[in-house]
Amino acid sequence: MSGFQEAVDLRDECASLTALLRTLRSGDWQQPTPFKSWTPWDVVAHLHLSDLWARASLRSPADFKAEVAPLFAAIQRRVSLRDFTRERFAGVEGAALLDAWSACLDALCADLARTDPKARLAWFGPDMGARMFATARYMETWAHGQDIYDLLGKARVYTDSLQSIATLGVRTYEFCFRNRGQTPPAPTPYVRLVAPSGAIWEWNEPSDTDRVTGLASEFCHVVTQNRNIADTGLQAVGDPAQRWMAVAQCFAGPPENPPPPGSRIAP
Repeated sequence: MSGFQEAVDLRDECASLTALLRTLRSGDWQQPTPFKSWTPWDVVAHLHLSDLWARASLRSPADFKAEVAPLFAAIQRRVSLRDFTRERFAGVEGAALLDAWSACLDALCADLARTDPKARLAWFGPDMGARMFATARYMETWAHGQDIYDLLGKARVYTDSLQSIATLGVRTYEFCFRNRGQTPPAPTPYVRLVAPSGAIWEWNEPSDTDRVTGLASEFCHVVTQNRNIADTGLQAVGDPAQRWMAVAQCFAGPPENPPPPGSRIAP
């Protein structure tokens, strides 16, 4: 598959997660993961539904609007996203759901490969460029994949494709505070991370007094909220950095809190 790198990273992440999910036994699909007691079935159903919406957006804004209309109708009835998703795929067994999601994701990546990375795509909230759109799908797939790794007690292999998630984490600094009705504290912290390859990634003005440093993989876990910073080796120095890492959230939606310290530990 050709196309821009973020679409390739999304395809590769799907392949890795699919391979892990295929090791599940039939009874494992209903085991609660550390993420809000979602099961592997819930995780795959959520990803599949999101990717169906994404494919509709790539077809046209009208298709996206039609595809998500049932969700907004359900919200009006005070149905949660989790319950809506369970209703949507009721009766589909885990292995069959995995096949459907994997096929949908392959098609989505092929769609993205044919898309101008600067094209604007409809989504919840403001439209997004195709490159950011692919990054957001990769981030969510990677983040929810960790729920499965944690459930199975499996260690994860990290690659430098994490740079797009780390960049998203840095760029959502102000969002983390404004989403909570707070003014983002200044200065914006310097971020210096060690990539899986050993390369150094840096953002913002260097500072010894306001900074976040450590492993890129752990930073990505914190900003996607599947780890508490207390359970990582990240160092947050200065009030802005410490406040940020306590509420970091690189995904859209209402404010969410990270897991309590000690509740999600790397195997």
